[in-house]
Amino acid sequence: MISANNVTLRLGKKALFEDVNIKFTEGNCYGLIGANGAGKSTFLKILSGKLETTTGDIFITPGQRMSVLEQDHFKYDGYPVMDVVIMGNERLYQIMKEKEAIYAKEDFTDEDGLRASELEGEFAELNGWEAESDAAMLLNGLGIGTEYHSSIMNTLNGNEKVKVLLAKALFGNPDILLLDEPTNHLDLDAIAWLEDFLIDFDNTVIVVSHDRYFLNKVCTHIADIDYGKIQLYAGNYDFWYESSQLLIKQMKEANKKKEEKIKELQEFISRFSANASKSKQATSRKRALEKIELEEIRPSSRKYPYIDFRPDREIGNEVLTVEGISKTIDGVKVLDNISFIAGHNDKIAFVGGNELAKTTLFQILMDEMEPDEGTYKWGVTTSQAYFPKDSSKEFDNDYTIVDWLTGYSPVKDVTYVRGFLGRMLFAGEDGVKKVNILSGGEKVRCLLSKMMISGANCLILDEPTNHLDMESITALNNGMIKFPGVELFACHDHQFVQTTANRIMEILPNGQLIDKITTYDEYLANDELARKRTVYTNKNMEDDN
Repeated sequence: MISANNVTLRLGKKALFEDVNIKFTEGNCYGLIGANGAGKSTFLKILSGKLETTTGDIFITPGQRMSVLEQDHFKYDGYPVMDVVIMGNERLYQIMKEKEAIYAKEDFTDEDGLRASELEGEFAELNGWEAESDAAMLLNGLGIGTEYHSSIMNTLNGNEKVKVLLAKALFGNPDILLLDEPTNHLDLDAIAWLEDFLIDFDNTVIVVSHDRYFLNKVCTHIADIDYGKIQLYAGNYDFWYESSQLLIKQMKEANKKKEEKIKELQEFISRFSANASKSKQATSRKRALEKIELEEIRPSSRKYPYIDFRPDREIGNEVLTVEGISKTIDGVKVLDNISFIAGHNDKIAFVGGNELAKTTLFQILMDEMEPDEGTYKWGVTTSQAYFPKDSSKEFDNDYTIVDWLTGYSPVKDVTYVRGFLGRMLFAGEDGVKKVNILSGGEKVRCLLSKMMISGANCLILDEPTNHLDMESITALNNGMIKFPGVELFACHDHQFVQTTANRIMEILPNGQLIDKITTYDEYLANDELARKRTVYTNKNMEDDN
């Protein structure tokens, strides 16, 4: 168990948290939610002891081990992958290294033998003999194949490092598990594996995530941060949303009844306070009036942007034809003879773990990269807007937000441009911020403003939900559902894909394409497609052998 007792944290004059009391108990998974800036990650740091409170304290059941998902992807660059995972149980790793040092000695003494015996006993108590197999199971589940388990961390790419750090956090059955955005940079298969792992996990989990489907799958409780307070709700994310809305509705209805009663009492007092025969009744009603207290209903600190993609031109029947596109990068064939025709009603989600293939295809379709073979053709009625996975080049300048967006606007009018920025929560002086100092979420909202102002009827989006808070993801999801044009997108948010796409494409590790007109849930449930992936994986293993 872990609890916060009268916790207050002040940053300057501002109280980020004030008199927070909350208890997290064994066997439950708590989703920590709140608007950007509400303090979700900060509260996890307080719970982990990385940040001291202004007042109050954190209590952890004595003897319990806490594990935290680390965010520094370069911290372990000089270590083997397997070692990094086992470091998740710090004491076990220390024992392993001390044992290795003792057994490596040429002049092995009696004292060394006694110490080794002590270490072997503790090693067995900590399930040390199963450590490597347990670590391998976690890595394989998250998509890090056996061939990488002995690799040095600095040979892995960013997404692979994220998975190793997640495996490190999960290793060794910790009593308390703190996870800050564990699904970021995970493919959908890895997310599904993590969901199953956490559902079966018997100890305490506290997780911050912007993935609504993930929170619905794994959470038994929701801890909602709003205005420096944390309110605990039993149930998953959807249950929290319904419960919180119902609570506000009930409070408003109760206040309405109280206001009607107040009005009735005030009218009686006004009419009869000077009437001698009614003075006692008027006095009694004054006392009753003083006792009525309206509930304080504070509006939520959450803010939802307004995302509305309106194409300037209706799209024709001929949208996009892709014929035999192939591309090899660094000796690996990431696209192998890709062919498809996009229709004018298509909303195509590109799914699966081949991240490079999806990004490469989008870059080819947007003339940012040449294919080795094959062709593509956009219809004459089409216009495209693109959300790149890596947008760093877009913001490598000294423009203000208003000037930056005006450069892409067909109407060079500041008021017109500010209207689009206002929809994306850039109000007033926000418009004069320099784009090169924006946060990740602000940059995403700028790019979405650019897409809206373009009036395009074909949208290509490569992981647009990265860096967005729950409210912005919901707004983008709704905007894409309403959009009357064509969409090609990659996204790790299950609910986003399920509610938006009517066609699913998966580029397999060998660069070939599976293309199905179906929903995402139906696609995942299709045994034939699962067999295809299994056959390919087995073939790869045979080839490696």
